[in-house]
Amino acid sequence: QVQLIESGGGLVQVGGSLRLSCTGTGRTFNVDAMAWFRQAPGKEREFVGSISWNSNRSSYADSVKGRFTISRDNAKRSLYLQMNSLKPEDTAVYYCAETRNPVGNSNPNLYDVWGQGTQVTVSS
Repeated sequence: QVQLIESGGGLVQVGGSLRLSCTGTGRTFNVDAMAWFRQAPGKEREFVGSISWNSNRSSYADSVKGRFTISRDNAKRSLYLQMNSLKPEDTAVYYCAETRNPVGNSNPNLYDVWGQGTQVTVSS
């Protein structure tokens, strides 16, 4: 069974940090690109960042560039999102996603496996 499981969400104050994790099972994780998306209440799901299968290429939404870092450990079948300098507008449910495309991009339609999401709340 192909599955992605996120963890690490929670409540944090403005300016704080959180590290999200996502573990994949049931597919060739180490040749698939991965990404993080997020969805705030009443808003559409939006791209946060993506990383290629070999970590050579990553991209970020302008809103998180310089504050968030995406990384992966293929041996552990894990994807990470380090979030620093958090702002109230970062409050959302964060989802990891997987695609057979080895590079990935910001288009959610490219991704065919999604996690269940983890809540991140930034309080001011």
